[in-house]
Amino acid sequence: MMAVLLQLLFLIPLILLNNYYIIMVGLIMIFFNCLFFVTSGFYMLMSYNIGMDLISWGFNILTIWIVFLMILSSFNFVYSKKSKEFIFMNLFLVLFLLLSFSSSSLFMFYLFFECSLIPTVFLIFGWGYQPERLMAGFYLIFYTLFASLPLLLSIFYVWSLNGSTFYFLMFIDLNLYLFICLILAFLVKMPMFMFHLWLPKAHVEASISGSMILAGVLLKLGGYGLIRVSHFLCNYMLTGSLFINSLSLFGGVVSGLICCLQLDMKVLVAYSSVCHMSVSIMGIFSMTFWGMWGSYILMLAHGLCSSGLFCLVNIVYERSGSRSFMINKGYFILMPSLCLFWFILCANNMGNPLSMNLFGELMLMIGILSWSVNSTLFLMFMSFLACVYSMYLFSFVNHGSLSNFNTLINSCFYREYMLIFLHLLPLNIFFLKFNLFMIMF
Repeated sequence: MMAVLLQLLFLIPLILLNNYYIIMVGLIMIFFNCLFFVTSGFYMLMSYNIGMDLISWGFNILTIWIVFLMILSSFNFVYSKKSKEFIFMNLFLVLFLLLSFSSSSLFMFYLFFECSLIPTVFLIFGWGYQPERLMAGFYLIFYTLFASLPLLLSIFYVWSLNGSTFYFLMFIDLNLYLFICLILAFLVKMPMFMFHLWLPKAHVEASISGSMILAGVLLKLGGYGLIRVSHFLCNYMLTGSLFINSLSLFGGVVSGLICCLQLDMKVLVAYSSVCHMSVSIMGIFSMTFWGMWGSYILMLAHGLCSSGLFCLVNIVYERSGSRSFMINKGYFILMPSLCLFWFILCANNMGNPLSMNLFGELMLMIGILSWSVNSTLFLMFMSFLACVYSMYLFSFVNHGSLSNFNTLINSCFYREYMLIFLHLLPLNIFFLKFNLFMIMF
């Protein structure tokens, strides 16, 4: 892990060379360096505060891969006046995220958890599309900080009682207020329904790189934190699972209905993230092997699938200047090759076979139904609505009569085809190595 962090730090001075292919090659080398660092199912301490197991390993390689694709998708920013600042923010963001996922102390995780907010807000403020990005950034800051202050106070209180903030050495007598303080920041970050209002605003106003890192990695910080604190909150999580899972079931259905009524493509993909994260929250709070495993796999799959859908929406937006379904119609006539990528990503979003989404959702349904059979009807509606809004997104963009505004649109570049393909490759290949995830918990 130290080799990965040092490689990232030595990439930062290379920004001054104005050759960003070197940065991308460096990120690919770091990715493969981290990819072949396969750990066992146990937690490996590599220093006093840094450790890794298969949970951290999966999120680390997802982080490096998504940041590499962010730079690949943002070549209009790379070759602009603020290109050095853009690459600098991306490299610092991946550094903070790697340290967050590799921290073995709850306080260090909180520290880097909050540090990752700074480059994200700069990406929204500096490279967003509309003037409303200021309000979206303030939504993100205040939602996160409002829930994070109780977490910091509870970490200090736990440290004073326990003498340690190491994940596996925290055995304390909790109460309801301490339990809420320890999980609220992670539920807001995922986000859980009713705490999700910052997510559509941040996604809509952010640039393509901001949307990719928000959907691909930053939402997973909340799930990762919940998995870590579940080791010493297991009794309270079982007790509070009735309220949390009931709200997530209701919120997943409502978010699916909201997706079916959207006219903005980016808002639809953002609300689909709320649906998927609701299922992941239920899997974690079911406190079962299948629920935890399915939640982890679905978070990895959602990071790739949702990021790819945002890239497709951005490809359409750069050509038409609009994200509305009323204008972006009939792209099968203009860009028939891109229609295949739309179909595969929308099918993956609804959980088709041979994708990580299907296996994650199957494991989650087993875990949630073992928690309570009464959730069957809501799960049926959520699965049905996922198919409905995915088919709605695919059919409206690619079929129908061509809009009069889109007659002079050019076809896609090789870079954009490569960008979508690099999202699809791990999403539909990693299911071959699911035996690796079986030893996770």
